[in-house]
Amino acid sequence: MFASLLIIGAGPAGLAAALAAAHHAKSVVIIDENAEAGGQIWRHDSQQVHSPAAQLKAKLLTYPHVQFVFGARVIAMVEQCCLLIETSEGAQQLRWEKLILCNGARELLLPFPGWTLPGVTGAGGLQAMIKSGADVKGKRVVIAGTGPLLLSVAASVKKAQGHIVAIVEQRSAKELLGFSRQLFSAHRSKFWQALGLISIINPLRYRHSAVVTAAHGDRQLHAVTLVQAGKQEEISCDLLACGFGLRANVELAELLQCQVQDGLVVVDAQQRTSRENIWAAGEITGIGGVEKALIEGRIAGLSATNDVVTAVDALHREDAYSFATLLNQTFSVDTSLRKLCKPDTLVCRCEDVAAQDLAPFTDWRTAKLMTRAGMGACQGRICGAACQFLYEWDTPEARQPVFPAKAASLALLAEKKFSFEK
Repeated sequence: MFASLLIIGAGPAGLAAALAAAHHAKSVVIIDENAEAGGQIWRHDSQQVHSPAAQLKAKLLTYPHVQFVFGARVIAMVEQCCLLIETSEGAQQLRWEKLILCNGARELLLPFPGWTLPGVTGAGGLQAMIKSGADVKGKRVVIAGTGPLLLSVAASVKKAQGHIVAIVEQRSAKELLGFSRQLFSAHRSKFWQALGLISIINPLRYRHSAVVTAAHGDRQLHAVTLVQAGKQEEISCDLLACGFGLRANVELAELLQCQVQDGLVVVDAQQRTSRENIWAAGEITGIGGVEKALIEGRIAGLSATNDVVTAVDALHREDAYSFATLLNQTFSVDTSLRKLCKPDTLVCRCEDVAAQDLAPFTDWRTAKLMTRAGMGACQGRICGAACQFLYEWDTPEARQPVFPAKAASLALLAEKKFSFEK
């Protein structure tokens, strides 16, 4: 398969990039590992027919030279400007002239006692499950962590007729008030959006300066321990959704040798990376929400096809970056959360590696070799990020295959002598 412009990721950034580039690119191929367009932000909602993702996809499909490939995962770089992708039909090479990375982000999951119990999920994970049709009607839900995502998840739970027992926000009332004032001053639409989410929630269920320190249950979650202002209490619940923030999916960018700094792909004002003919947009350049993803995607698509990026585009990008900066400064992960992980707490749940097993080591590579941490199905995406936070270890190095691959794909690599080297 060949594309004059390849876009990896069919979320808001990828769809916006494709739409901006469709007028001038000879051929546009958009690949995504999910079965539909939308990414994590616009994940397919089984109850919403006319979603923004569906509308953008429909516009793109009016162009005969635009093609979607769903259920496709990049597993290796064959050579310069050629990737190996794996689909339900098997592995195939995908060659490109220009590339836009819109890989998005994943949740940061932090270990604490009971976090591996059935019923405990990431905040975004629970929201995705609800959008995919999971039944939470009548279930008692605790939503804990920090950031606006907690309110968005609460709205999804309420819409699905779940019972919100508590929203546990780690930030103090003073910090939240300061954030609200800055929103009202500089990002008025975001302020009203947040106010709309708050208005549907019982204020007695909202706890600030609070944290869930443990989840309890035998084979299923039945309660959590909450600490607020030094006071501890146990709350019965059926589901716990934890939102500690997001981490950009930069593995492919690293594999392509794009500059990555502080866990984010470095780009210029045109969304160009440090590598020629590669652009990046959305959460992989900084966590900032759908508006940032859309404007960055648009600029990347225009730039990749030598189209004009207007002053209005640049202004919208600047505003999106301003909001992203405010968001990340206010709701950055507090290092006090490291104390939640006890010696017997599992850190790598794929390989059953506890914190006490990792204690003797000073770096990720050695710990991985000696304990098998990061060698499970997630390939270190969950425990690697957790170890980076807990122990301040360097981020695990991206290696091929980027994801666990089928034996047939690996056999094809060997047969064709594709290189596993960077």
